[in-house]
Amino acid sequence: MKSSVTPVAPRRRLRELLAQSSPLVAPGAYDALSALLVEQAGFDAVYMTGFGTTAGLLGRPDVGLLTGSEMADNARRIVAATGLPVIADGDTGYGNALNVHRTVQVYEQAGVAAIQLEDQVTPKRCGHMAGKEIVPVAEMVGKIHAAVDARRDPDFLVIARTDAVAVDGVDSAVERARSFAEAGADLLFVEAPTSETDIEQVARELAGVAPLVFNWAEGGKTPPLTLDRMSELGFSLVLYPIGTLLAATAGMRTLLETLRKDGTPQAALPGLPGFDEFTELVGLPEVREMEHRYR
Repeated sequence: MKSSVTPVAPRRRLRELLAQSSPLVAPGAYDALSALLVEQAGFDAVYMTGFGTTAGLLGRPDVGLLTGSEMADNARRIVAATGLPVIADGDTGYGNALNVHRTVQVYEQAGVAAIQLEDQVTPKRCGHMAGKEIVPVAEMVGKIHAAVDARRDPDFLVIARTDAVAVDGVDSAVERARSFAEAGADLLFVEAPTSETDIEQVARELAGVAPLVFNWAEGGKTPPLTLDRMSELGFSLVLYPIGTLLAATAGMRTLLETLRKDGTPQAALPGLPGFDEFTELVGLPEVREMEHRYR
């Protein structure tokens, strides 16, 4: 169960973590349980992945099928499960600048510490899929202004993501990112550069403009740099968005294949948490203590 940390404290903590010299690592979570596991593994922040949320809630690909309210509800459950700062995918903001204004307020009310907004058209798609389209720079700048104006807590962070690399190239993506920083974005996220040279250009040309985000998308189009290399290049936040989802999928496949073949899951159980271990993991001892206290 969640610690007693209030939603405001993790926002201040996120700012402190991003100000450190080494990159902040934020593994992806697609539901409350995966977020809890991220916290128990000792990480300092968690990223609510839109890709994983779509897969977990709908069993469908990340092509803009979820509504803003569905994403915010998932964010709220993740915040409730962990005391970590939650960085949440806000897709395109689910409409125009007015929709972005409301989306930011809803995410902030959910207890999120930072929202990520991107410059794709609606409906969007995963940043590592082909066929992306982007909105005009002026439209996204308006959305960033709306996002900044909407927040009530000054510690709530706005992350501006551009998908322009796949559409217009790295130079365009860098110029867009500069415009987003001028509009008030707290962090800049250039999605899916496809070579280390491109990554170096992004890091070099945006150095000092705003803290930078690196999306280490498992199996995606961006080269898998080491954490030391990302630190050398000056990235402040590193996302590992879907590893937990892929690992869970592989584990469930193995168990289900064993069950179908053997008629029981017994052969797949070694290495899995036991019943008592799992109930402890999700807070049964705390529940028992509360039952005793309030009896």
